[in-house]
Amino acid sequence: MSSSLQAFAKRIGHHFDDIGHLELALTHRSFGGRNNERIEFLGDSIVNFIIGEALYQRFPLAREGQLSRLRARLVKGQTLAELAREVSLGEHLRLGSGEMKSGGHRRESILADAMEAVIGAIYIDAGMEAVKRCVLAWYAERLEATSLDDTLKDPKTRLQEFLQSRQVPLPRYEVMAIEGEAHEQTFTVNCHVASLDAPTRGIGPSRRHAEQEAAERAIALLEPQKRRS
Repeated sequence: MSSSLQAFAKRIGHHFDDIGHLELALTHRSFGGRNNERIEFLGDSIVNFIIGEALYQRFPLAREGQLSRLRARLVKGQTLAELAREVSLGEHLRLGSGEMKSGGHRRESILADAMEAVIGAIYIDAGMEAVKRCVLAWYAERLEATSLDDTLKDPKTRLQEFLQSRQVPLPRYEVMAIEGEAHEQTFTVNCHVASLDAPTRGIGPSRRHAEQEAAERAIALLEPQKRRS
């Protein structure tokens, strides 16, 4: 196995007894043959459990709905892709020639899926305690920064109320692209806000998810303006 893959394993904090598990996790379906879709399915369940347990322990007085919204924010595709970029996962992806040419190693959905697959690979290789240790280490700063603020309302509602309170026109959402087969589509949506110089973009498995992500990114840009005003 290549030294670069061993170096990547060291970067994510796990020594694989069988490095083949990691290789599989980094193999996109476009590469052909065995790919990471099944192991991604497993990783998705595991990261939801680990982060859910961490939030349950961190916020003993939080209601179920609050915990669900916090978990959704931490395990969504955007966050998983950020984690993947932080460990340079894209450099180690095995992609088909078409995906390589189109920049698949930078695509948020591919990075997020591969990150879940890596989580599944660590679990298969060494069990729950090992994968829990890794996931909590990756998420440490994000968990520390998490609070119960703004958990009662979704990003689109929060953005609308933010703009209404300042008598600014409501946001406009525009579908920019729909990719993939009917059963597995990816939506790209722009959120136009009058007080921002450029639209924010969201990508998700449904138009609603993409709009929520675009709205959340708009809020992140508007909140510093609020603090300065």
